[in-house]
Amino acid sequence: MDELKLAIRLNSSKTHVMWLGHKNQIDKINIRSVPVLSSTISIVHSSRDLGVVIDRMSNQVTALCRAGYYQLRQLCPMARSLPEECAKTLVQAFISSHLDYCNTLLYGIINSLFRHLQSIQNAASCFLTGASRRNHISPVLHSLHWLPVKQRVDYKLATLIYKSLRGPASSYLVDDCQMIADSGRS
Repeated sequence: MDELKLAIRLNSSKTHVMWLGHKNQIDKINIRSVPVLSSTISIVHSSRDLGVVIDRMSNQVTALCRAGYYQLRQLCPMARSLPEECAKTLVQAFISSHLDYCNTLLYGIINSLFRHLQSIQNAASCFLTGASRRNHISPVLHSLHWLPVKQRVDYKLATLIYKSLRGPASSYLVDDCQMIADSGRS
């Protein structure tokens, strides 16, 4: 047993504990650190993993918006000199790909956070098409063959579940989706 304890070491500067739940419930918790083996792990309000800020998702949305608008500001000066297809490729690479990265984590967030993300996509579509920001954006998105951000999240999640039930997917996803599907039938 002592050999096992010696083999397990935590890097306490990279290990975090985070309480997840409703704000009213989390506010009742007075624990500020958790002892694990010989280390003390601090409680954090948000953490970053694979470039995603894990919290109540407001920090992730803020980071996405900041990065998206920054990229648009960088693209604007060269927009007039780029062919349309090049501009579309750049927007896809620097803006749409960021909106799509790990976006299934955004499922269920409040509508005001989705509106912030949608504003980036709207600005990018206006950038590409030259449409006025005052015009209705749905026809512009449709002309670019883009789904609105909330629908992109729904589509990606539905595709992930479909592949888990019908096609190639990781075994842990297949097991979880199958268990949910079976519980829905009974």
